[in-house]
Amino acid sequence: MLVEQNVPLQSLNSFGIAARAASLVRVRTEGDVRAVLSDPVLGGQGKFVLGGGSNIILTGDVKQLVLKVETLGRRVLEQTERHTIVEAGAGENWHDFVTWTLDQGLPGLENLALIPGTVGASPVQNIGAYGLELQDRFDSLDAVDLATGELFSLDAAQCGFAYRDSVFKHPPAAATYPGELPRSMGLAGRALILRVRFALPKAWKPVLGYLDLERRMQEEGVNRPSARQIYDWIVSIRRAKLPDPAVIGNAGSFFKNPTVTPEQCQDIIGRDPKVVHYPMADGSIKLAAGWLIDACGWKGKQVGNAAVYDKQALVLINRGGSEHPATGGEVMTLAKAIQTSVYERFGIRLEPEPVVV
Repeated sequence: MLVEQNVPLQSLNSFGIAARAASLVRVRTEGDVRAVLSDPVLGGQGKFVLGGGSNIILTGDVKQLVLKVETLGRRVLEQTERHTIVEAGAGENWHDFVTWTLDQGLPGLENLALIPGTVGASPVQNIGAYGLELQDRFDSLDAVDLATGELFSLDAAQCGFAYRDSVFKHPPAAATYPGELPRSMGLAGRALILRVRFALPKAWKPVLGYLDLERRMQEEGVNRPSARQIYDWIVSIRRAKLPDPAVIGNAGSFFKNPTVTPEQCQDIIGRDPKVVHYPMADGSIKLAAGWLIDACGWKGKQVGNAAVYDKQALVLINRGGSEHPATGGEVMTLAKAIQTSVYERFGIRLEPEPVVV
């Protein structure tokens, strides 16, 4: 186990914010975690788990011990009657893993192509795009309890998935006895995910319905697209709409799409007939946060070197590059100004997606 000191984090977060970690350990095996926890100095320190850094906003240097997850590996694990179970290390790049599944002839994750980040971060955020959420393909995961060093596994029900949410985003309640893992009460800061398993359907059906995909079908005259066609379309659509973090620092979609009642939606439609909205299975209506922000005139506006992307209002960007990067304070000042603007016009409170550190 190598402990790195005073580590620059600018290249380890996709927004490109300049910050440092007082100490950092690269986790490549379960043993690395146990070595940290058994260390007389490191074991008692607070810990911050870092994956691909694509969903965090750093507002200063990180005083906690940073555990950089780099567990790798991809494999087809088993066949069930209805699914092929595949497994990937938490440190694997998510998009590369999606591509790999298709290369194995295993469709099911194509709608989630080109989402930045790692496999281990995918259940934390319950990532989703174009009508599919991670929970729709999730099987189980293995993680280490950062309090006890014990390995444990969770299925979908235990992960508490919701829209861009999971048990990993909520703080744990107090244990009722020493060593107890309060899995149902939140695991934020308590668990480090090592590997994730996915159930890919053998009876695959395309997940369609989003306007961008419908347009591609019409343009190309395809009524029954293959998984590879959907993958190619989504990669093309995302690249046209969203900035490449390697070129322009960003954390992807900055705000969650809010849900409202049908009555609230009708009220907004009465004032803004063009509002982009989608009916949900539970009867609620999902509104496009990007449309709400754009309607308030935020595209291209900036605070310091943090700005709203001029091609997609849902994305905040680092306009200063690596030489003069936006600060976490500038990003959050801009985000709060957008939240206030949207609330004042629509009565809708936007909730940020990234974790603010």
